[in-house]
Amino acid sequence: MPYSEMQIRLAQTEDAMAVARVHVRSWQVAYRGLLPDDYLDQLRPEDRAAKYNFADPNPQAPKTLVAAEGSLIHGFATTMPSRDSNLPDHAELAALYVHPDQWGRGIGAALIAAARGSLVQQGFRTAYLWVLAGNTRADRFYQIDGWQPTGEHRTDTVWGIAVNESRYLRMLASS
Repeated sequence: MPYSEMQIRLAQTEDAMAVARVHVRSWQVAYRGLLPDDYLDQLRPEDRAAKYNFADPNPQAPKTLVAAEGSLIHGFATTMPSRDSNLPDHAELAALYVHPDQWGRGIGAALIAAARGSLVQQGFRTAYLWVLAGNTRADRFYQIDGWQPTGEHRTDTVWGIAVNESRYLRMLASS
């Protein structure tokens, strides 16, 4: 990683607001032109932070890794067992966001590698993710990391807005 003090660690309860700031700001920059401006402009970290539960001990609960430099959170990745009934033995990369001020510095690559490693340790061999339609930056990023589009598409409701998404799949470890 480009930062000597950077560490990848599990998110803690006290990280909620910092993670929410990254989450909201990433949406506002990455999805500008893909989602309505008025919708993006009304997003608030306070609303998002209230929805996180980083202390849930349930193994089926999402797990969030953060890229932290001291108390400053530059990005996060959230993984979980599959929510899609047609892929019951898979894991899901449910979120990966880096603050836009930190894009292009290797933080996303470090987070996705750590997330994949965590999933392998949990016994998963294959994972999937969903990418917002039109998000070419994310398409490139995931394909460089070895994720392949499956040709599957869906419309989902995320943060109260309907979004069109495409599925990507990746082997995590060989048999």
